[in-house]
Amino acid sequence: MSGAVHLATEADFHRLDALVAAFHAEMHMASSPEKRADALVPLLNGSPYGSAYLIGPRRAPVGYLVVTFSWSVEFAGMDTAIDEFYIRPNVRGRGMASSALYSICEALETNGITAFHIEVDREDASTQKLYERAGFTRRDRYALMTRTKR
Repeated sequence: MSGAVHLATEADFHRLDALVAAFHAEMHMASSPEKRADALVPLLNGSPYGSAYLIGPRRAPVGYLVVTFSWSVEFAGMDTAIDEFYIRPNVRGRGMASSALYSICEALETNGITAFHIEVDREDASTQKLYERAGFTRRDRYALMTRTKR
């Protein structure tokens, strides 16, 4: 099975939404069909703030990846956060995640991205190793902090 990456479009909404729902359930994240639609539809319609990608066969994807864009003075240009990255549990360990991650990083670097950021559970050693193999380094000096809309 391939880790091919395809830019998701409006026609992919239902396939992508099912994967996002599965990821949110696995990670115990609050999720609803309305909230997911509010987050995904702009990305599928060409929002300049991010993109969603399907991983694997387009008609039967096994995962997805969402990137969001920002500007960084520290990294001297456009950077991206990999906001969500998911491979179905029954196909993990086959190299698709590595393949997809390398592909998306290479494609975005070619188009001017200067840095990639990704959040990872401090206790998830296997996922950390995946990201390290892809060239990500831990920034121990920094902690991710979040404020949500009140």
